Amino acid sequence: MTSTRPGVTPGGPQAASDHLGHVVFITAAAAMGGFLFGYDSSVINGAVVGIQGKFGISHSLLAQVVAAALLGCAVGAALAGRVADRIGRIRVMRIAAVLFTVSAVGSALPFAVWDLTMWRVIGGFGIGMASVIGPAYIAEVAPPAYRGRLGSFQQAAIVVGIAISQLVNYGILQMANGNQRGKLGGLEAWQWMLGVMVVPAVLYGLLSFAIPESPRFLLSVGRDDAAKKVLSEVEGTGTDLDARADEIRHAMRREHKSTFRDLLGGRGGFLPIVWIGIGLSAFQQLVGINVIFYYSSSLWQSVGIDPTSSFLYSFTTSIVNVIGTVIAMLFVDKIGRKPLSIIGSVGMTISLALAAWAFSFKTGHGSNIHLPNTQGTVALVAAHSFVLFFALSWGVVVWVLLGEMFPNKIRAAALGVAASAQWIANWVITVSFPTLSDWNLSGAYVIYSCFALLSIPFVVFLVKETKGKSLEEMG
Repeated sequence: MTSTRPGVTPGGPQAASDHLGHVVFITAAAAMGGFLFGYDSSVINGAVVGIQGKFGISHSLLAQVVAAALLGCAVGAALAGRVADRIGRIRVMRIAAVLFTVSAVGSALPFAVWDLTMWRVIGGFGIGMASVIGPAYIAEVAPPAYRGRLGSFQQAAIVVGIAISQLVNYGILQMANGNQRGKLGGLEAWQWMLGVMVVPAVLYGLLSFAIPESPRFLLSVGRDDAAKKVLSEVEGTGTDLDARADEIRHAMRREHKSTFRDLLGGRGGFLPIVWIGIGLSAFQQLVGINVIFYYSSSLWQSVGIDPTSSFLYSFTTSIVNVIGTVIAMLFVDKIGRKPLSIIGSVGMTISLALAAWAFSFKTGHGSNIHLPNTQGTVALVAAHSFVLFFALSWGVVVWVLLGEMFPNKIRAAALGVAASAQWIANWVITVSFPTLSDWNLSGAYVIYSCFALLSIPFVVFLVKETKGKSLEEMG
């Protein structure tokens, strides 16, 4: 039986607020995949010097090891949506948790470069799956009135994962007397850095048993009573459960299981909305944000900052990342997705241009490299302000938009393609940065600044606002 209180619309803000605490728990548990995504993506930052020393590899081969996970990410992201439609969102989370766990153990105990690379690819499969299933699941369980803020939990978890990985790396480095190859309990410090991810990976798997399946998936497989039970838990006691279930069911009748073929149309190959999703994903990476999180400690050392300070700056940029994400969470539903994106693009363009100017004063060669005091200060401030503007805009908004912008009939497949594009762009930036920085560090940041500038007209003219709209309104 269902009940409706007078004056309460089905799924409205008042109804949603009844069970908001429970919804927040469900969202936070699902976002643990984002935490692992951030942790696994960034933890390599503290281990690169140790890995290079252990295996005696070149900068170009090191870049391939660092970026190997991203190829796995692209595959995992491409498959996650289709697999989730077949077996459910929760089971995909559990598969990702197992992949994270296996990757952490293998990466901490590699025999050679080839198997370290293999373990990172396996971890990449998990990251890619989590990057798709997290925002999709959250969008499906979150009440429309809170969906933007709850959707931003994914990015919040990512940036917390990044910050925690840097804090753990710093702590391990201190215990190893500042030496990434220092011995701790029979293993080198960098091995502990990679292996500690076992703890959050196991926690993610356990939390997946404490949250419900998506009501949309339950309705799609005929489990109507279970779907209504979940809806009552997430949308409040004042919700007309039959009406909400009928609304979702009606939307699903107009659709079929999304496949890659559904995304095709017109001369451009993909449907226009799919290209917009791909563009959002690509711009998010082409501004060079992951250069900060993959290479920041080695980057600062390359311009004359000592190793201990370089780890400290890596951690402070992670804290700025968290602060910016909190700002985005507070404003994404108040001022909308597009305004935040434009504000962020303008701030990133200026910050990256300042960093390019500062790095143009780099002098010296080999290990004897430095920046003048003024330019060094500008570089540090610009790097931190770049991270801040990214975090309060594109870091959160892209994930929220990708979970919202696609019509129901293509959402899962389109989200998978867009996320795959993001990982491919991430891979391009990651493998190219060592070569670009050796060629001209300032020039690399000029390129990133140009992409930030180009993202402004892209958002203004092509991206539609999704603030306040239900998923069923997307088409």
